[in-house]
Amino acid sequence: MSGKIPVAAYCRVSTDREDQASSFDSQQRFFRRYIAQRPEWTLWEIYADEGLSGTSTRNRAAFNRMMDHARQGRFTLLLTKEVSRFSRNILDTIACTRELRALGVGVVFLADGISTLDADAELRLSIMGSIAQEESRRTSQRVKWGQQRRMEQGSVFGRAPLGYRRAGTTLAVDPEEAEVVRLIFHRYAREGKSPAAIARELEERGCPTGQGGSRWSAGSLAKILRNEKYVGDLVQKKTITPDYLTHARRPNRGEEALVVLRDHHPAIISRELWEETAAELERRRAGRGGPVGRYPLSGKVWCGVCGGPCVARRRKGREGAVALRWGCARACARGRQGCTLGWSIGDGEAMELVRRAAASLEVDWRREGEAVLRAVETAGDMGEKEKLLRHIAAQRRALAERRRRAAEAMLAGELDREELALVRAHCAREEARLAQRMEEEKGCGALENALRALAEGEEGRPILPALLAQLRLLPGRNVEVALRGQPGIWKFQGEK
Repeated sequence: MSGKIPVAAYCRVSTDREDQASSFDSQQRFFRRYIAQRPEWTLWEIYADEGLSGTSTRNRAAFNRMMDHARQGRFTLLLTKEVSRFSRNILDTIACTRELRALGVGVVFLADGISTLDADAELRLSIMGSIAQEESRRTSQRVKWGQQRRMEQGSVFGRAPLGYRRAGTTLAVDPEEAEVVRLIFHRYAREGKSPAAIARELEERGCPTGQGGSRWSAGSLAKILRNEKYVGDLVQKKTITPDYLTHARRPNRGEEALVVLRDHHPAIISRELWEETAAELERRRAGRGGPVGRYPLSGKVWCGVCGGPCVARRRKGREGAVALRWGCARACARGRQGCTLGWSIGDGEAMELVRRAAASLEVDWRREGEAVLRAVETAGDMGEKEKLLRHIAAQRRALAERRRRAAEAMLAGELDREELALVRAHCAREEARLAQRMEEEKGCGALENALRALAEGEEGRPILPALLAQLRLLPGRNVEVALRGQPGIWKFQGEK
């Protein structure tokens, strides 16, 4: 027994289908019989990888264990059926057989009639390895072509997100989870909450995550808010596998066309809410200002019935014009079951009531403007100017990025020179406007001009939100206004 040659075998199947599983078992039985028929050999181990591609050895556990055992000198001969079972990557094939030969281990490819102990083995391996690699490339192309056709026909790849369940090759709404999704979008886009705050609320409510867990994170909510599936659209090929040898996936940055199907499956949220969410995501990304300050009066309009915050909604008037109005968040979400306030106030009307309250103060705005500025800054709300400057700077960076992408699109053939010129001209106009606005905001007289405008009742009064402490909507269209640093309450009757 001690004089026998320790022999190992390696086998692999690339899928875990039932027919392949049968082949997998038969390969192992074959090697056991083949080795047992030779009295000078003794079986060390059969290394077997199931359901794995042969284009890379990196993620094949059995293959890598086999190489480790060879380095430890546990066997001196390795059997495998053919080159394609060993590896479909020519570089891996040559590198591994060279290392094994240096370790004193010979490799025999039974079906190909190749032994690395022969003088011409490496040449023959190169030929057979190249054939195996080319076959793998063709297989990869066929698989990708088939997946592309199925995507275009509407087949959904990957698991269903929160709010949906798989229904064959498409998606169906899960009513219970869908309510959680609607809550997330509403809290973010219409109530101005941060993902972290929404995550805390979901945990307090005991809402399970998409994986059934109890812990929510701001990152997972951000992914939900960017997932177009919730508006009924399907976008696939967001990630690609450009190299059939490594199978490494990475984001699709325009190398391959996305497969986009609009209104592919039942939506959980309205397209209006989806667009509001997208705009809010972009605003927060550009301004880095968090949820506060989406509108000048955000966080300062409250319901006098339920005590909750009011949210801004864009409403179409009788003449078709769209205007911003503030209404109780609970009433917006649940109607009269949520709150019985029963009315909303226009953004312009609310701002005018604040102006009237401020104008009633006995203040010489021209002479005491700087004193007012210091008082408001002390109160902590004059970060608005800094936020505005940061927002303008972010818009200028976005314009520069848009010009860069347009140039890349032209080089890629997606835009012609005329279209590129139009994009550049538009960006130049916007850049000039933003630069002028930034200089105006940086100017020493900017605040004084705003204060003077406030006293004179002009439009465009950036100081008003800073002066406002709270505006409350009461039954009967009554409004109460409280100014920061000022005693008393100003009471008004809202417009009918």
